[in-house]
Amino acid sequence: MKDRGLKTCRISLNALLLHVLFKTQFMNITKEQIDALNAVLKVEITREDYQEKVDKILKDYRKNANIPGFRKGQVPMGLIKKQYGKAVLVDEVNKLLQDNLNRYLVEEKLDVLGNPLPKQQDNFNWDADELAFEFELGLAPDFEVSLKTKKAIPHYKIVADKKMIDEQVTRIRKQYGKLVSKDTVETDNEVTGTFVNEAEEINQKTTLELSKIKSKKALTALKGKKAGDTVTLKTKGLFKEEYLLPSSLGIPQEKANGLNIEVAFTIEEINERQPAELNQELFDRLFGPDQVHSEEELREKIKKDSEAQFQQQSDQKLLNDVTEKLIETTSFDLPTEFLQKWMQTTGENPLSEEEAKDEFERSEKGLRYQLIEGKLVKEHGIEIQFEELKEFTKGFIRSQMAQYGQANPKEEDLEGIAARVMSNQDEVKRLSEQLMSQKLLDLYKEKANLKTKEVTYEDFVKEVYG
Repeated sequence: MKDRGLKTCRISLNALLLHVLFKTQFMNITKEQIDALNAVLKVEITREDYQEKVDKILKDYRKNANIPGFRKGQVPMGLIKKQYGKAVLVDEVNKLLQDNLNRYLVEEKLDVLGNPLPKQQDNFNWDADELAFEFELGLAPDFEVSLKTKKAIPHYKIVADKKMIDEQVTRIRKQYGKLVSKDTVETDNEVTGTFVNEAEEINQKTTLELSKIKSKKALTALKGKKAGDTVTLKTKGLFKEEYLLPSSLGIPQEKANGLNIEVAFTIEEINERQPAELNQELFDRLFGPDQVHSEEELREKIKKDSEAQFQQQSDQKLLNDVTEKLIETTSFDLPTEFLQKWMQTTGENPLSEEEAKDEFERSEKGLRYQLIEGKLVKEHGIEIQFEELKEFTKGFIRSQMAQYGQANPKEEDLEGIAARVMSNQDEVKRLSEQLMSQKLLDLYKEKANLKTKEVTYEDFVKEVYG
């Protein structure tokens, strides 16, 4: 189902200026307050509000009309009115209604949800000298937001402990080490071979790292074997990590889930990976010339880079937790019936009453936070300026380039890429949302009731994800 995002009507300086400059007479619009969240706008339009414009359009139609039996520009006006008059009238009245309703909402500083909904009028007489319309309004609730929640929200500070750094150093040494050919399979060797199971259409060449094999029977079967030997292995519980099975067998993840078959593995090559030495050559290869000079500096670099990545996860967790807490602790009513009706009639495909109710239930939480966020943005004067969005974009580009080994891009290159990115409206919207999230995060760190909790990454994963 197509998303029907609910947006709050906001007042802008441009809209106010538009109101000042507009020359047309403001129509007779009155508001009937039903309750705190619902109102009805009554709009009265007289013939003089639209007739001049309608007549002009019909005259233009007459000039250009091609009707059989009449020369161009000579079609009787009565025929033009009969053929086009009602459609032109309805179109012009709708334009007047839309324009004046928008100006009225600005003038009266009404904060509404959705758009005004026209009330159904049966047997409407479009030929009357005075036309009367009614529109339902859903009004944004008035409420207060407090960032000082009673219960403190945990703000995780994730540290890279010695165990993690040791593992990283081991991984680096292994990754950049050299392969030495071996005659027989031994502990921690890398064994290249082909998996075969004709019934399951498996025929996949792969390299097994014995350190990643979980099955003791598989390890026993492989140890001591030579190139050319074939061993039979069971797929169930073969690897320590489940994601390794589909890639090793060359099958989709869905097929690998719960797979319990025997596969033949024919050994083609046996290698031992000798760890690389922690020397200047390796440091330069990893980080560029003269950036790291010792194992101690390497470990410090790993710690710093890891904790920078952890910070992103911690910040996202904090943003999610504060969002949930604000929704939980900020209480206000919504014009539910109006919003459900609004959802029924907007969008590409009209919804049934039941479908609209379900859609509202799915959207309600997001709408509540949108209103809360809008309140915080307004109260704390949070804005996004063009120049800071541009700098944010350049920072994003810089981080992307760094991932591909371009650590120090030229400023003119950044400027050019940023200009291209910001010419795309979808990208501007996405980056603006990211920057706004960052500004809100900064606000939460400053104003919210937070409690710093220092954890290792392993403990963070256990605590947050179970």
